[in-house]
Amino acid sequence: MTPESSTRQTREFQAETKQLLDLMVHSIYTNREIFLRELISNASDAIDKVRFESLTNHDLLEGDSDFEIFLIPDESSHTLTISDNGMGMTRDEVVENIGTIAKSGTKAFAAKLKDQSASPQELIGQFGVGFYSAFMVASKVTLVTRAPGQAKGVKWESVGDGTYTIEECDKEKRGTTIILTLNDEFHSPEQSEENFLNRYTLQNLVKKYSDYIRYPVKMNFVKEEKPRDAEGKIIEDAPATQTVEVRTLNSMTPLWTRNKNEIKPEEYHLFYKDLFHDWEDPLEVIHAKAEGTVEYTTLLFIPSRAPFDFYQPESAAGLRLYSKHVFIMDNCKDLLPEYLRFVRGLVDSPDFSLNISREILQHSRQLKLIGKNLEKSVLKTLENLLQKDRPKYEKFWHEFGRALKIGVYADRSSQDKLKDLLLFPSSQGADTLTTLTDYIKRMPEKQKVIYYATGKDYSAVERLPQMELLREKGIEVLYLFDRVDEFTIEALQEYNEKKFQSVSRGDLQLDEFDSPEAKKDTEAIYKENESLIKAVKEQLNGKISDVKISSRLKSSAVCLVSDNQGISLSMEQILSEMHQSMFKANRILELNPDHEVFTGLKHLYETSPGSETFQEYCGLLYDQALLMEGILPEDPIGFANKVSRLMARQEK
Repeated sequence: MTPESSTRQTREFQAETKQLLDLMVHSIYTNREIFLRELISNASDAIDKVRFESLTNHDLLEGDSDFEIFLIPDESSHTLTISDNGMGMTRDEVVENIGTIAKSGTKAFAAKLKDQSASPQELIGQFGVGFYSAFMVASKVTLVTRAPGQAKGVKWESVGDGTYTIEECDKEKRGTTIILTLNDEFHSPEQSEENFLNRYTLQNLVKKYSDYIRYPVKMNFVKEEKPRDAEGKIIEDAPATQTVEVRTLNSMTPLWTRNKNEIKPEEYHLFYKDLFHDWEDPLEVIHAKAEGTVEYTTLLFIPSRAPFDFYQPESAAGLRLYSKHVFIMDNCKDLLPEYLRFVRGLVDSPDFSLNISREILQHSRQLKLIGKNLEKSVLKTLENLLQKDRPKYEKFWHEFGRALKIGVYADRSSQDKLKDLLLFPSSQGADTLTTLTDYIKRMPEKQKVIYYATGKDYSAVERLPQMELLREKGIEVLYLFDRVDEFTIEALQEYNEKKFQSVSRGDLQLDEFDSPEAKKDTEAIYKENESLIKAVKEQLNGKISDVKISSRLKSSAVCLVSDNQGISLSMEQILSEMHQSMFKANRILELNPDHEVFTGLKHLYETSPGSETFQEYCGLLYDQALLMEGILPEDPIGFANKVSRLMARQEK
């Protein structure tokens, strides 16, 4: 505590928060006007909160139910005040919510701001640090707030230097007042567009960003009038009188209640940006009204870009619920399945009760019916995009495709709904994505299965030795780069009666492509080298389940595959990273009988089958196969030493 007051304290922001605040103040140079939108949105949220909680505790209103947000520009003090009569905060809530910026995203936000390709305006909305956008225009920010039922208010103040003060204060009404002491450049009359004390500038900004805020945003306008004579003519020489007129700056008309044929695309886009704090237009809009068994209006948006934390468990998702235009709930997750959690929007239904709870929602027949209809609408929209606007769909897929793939393997009942929407890269080209339907259309008649290969990226898969035979025969292969891809394929098992076949598992099922003579040659090679194969298998006992003469290798000496009974090698690696190392693939070492290494190995076996050199050759082949799969040998130092000894022998 300081001597100034028995309640006043000076505190430092958290270290990460100080860094983030510095970046906010010094790194974001464009579109500074958005600070007003952020503060008005926060005020609206605070009113939503007290309005909702007052349904079960009317005393919270303290006799004040005329909700409003008020702007007060003051040229004499160079301050702009934004006040609301929303919920307000206690001292602990101020420290928790204002003293620690964007608790879950601070590090990520700071990292993104340093990324030159990132849009600063987009980041503010993504990371939920809108309050601190005030420091883009203000040299000092003062917050005065009081929660309902509290005897005293709380005053928080900071000049953006890494510290803030907090103390008790008197505040007559509940709610929050934010006072911005503007930097010189933002209250100069010469700066007409960025003079944030100009009432008409503020009016235009509210209309631009916050027209659909459901509570009135008000401001005083001073009106000067000269008196008139008995005939109604203005008396020019008489002094003007001033009157104060309170104007509401926003329309407050819920967009979703209007006829969609009368709404312009830019109106939808502004509404979306305002409601969900996004900086890009939505990719697609779904606006529908239903009547009959259940009545509702829905306005849904498919965003253009995934939030930074979209695939994290704590990421917020779900739709807003309204009853007769009155907000009742945010982030309702019971309407849409998890794989459509990227959809933003709202549902307004007179059938919803104002005091509905999340527990009641889980058993609501009406909600389940609405949810099914919404799911169909979203999937139909995606299907239309895929068929009629492929570039836009691929943009969607880049951002949210993983959610659909997760839906396939996490929810078997969704597979039929989602399988036609899946896209995969393939051997057709590095920049090409294909649907499963299109892949099947291109298959040769004698091809029985859908081939796929897993790898880190396009070039890594292209270099896989298991691809050699398929490439030679001109057979298209799906490329799986995402960690979830193979789990999705495994969950589907087949598509249009065509089973999926990994290029690295089991038999490739190319019998129809091989001549009878080629099959006989393979059998003869195996019989001729049966004792060698058995010897290699003995040397690698405990590491592999089998050794085989390969039919899939053309230029590489060796490769590692697994059988069709267990998991694949790539799935084993993913599960191991998830600390589920009990799952192991049955490793099979395949040897290329046409490679010179095989010839050398065979000669070594025939001349000195039990030699140390033969043992080292077997170990080297196995470690080489591991490396080609992206797996580190069990003994990297031993592997390096074996290679060194082999190189030394070659020199001799």
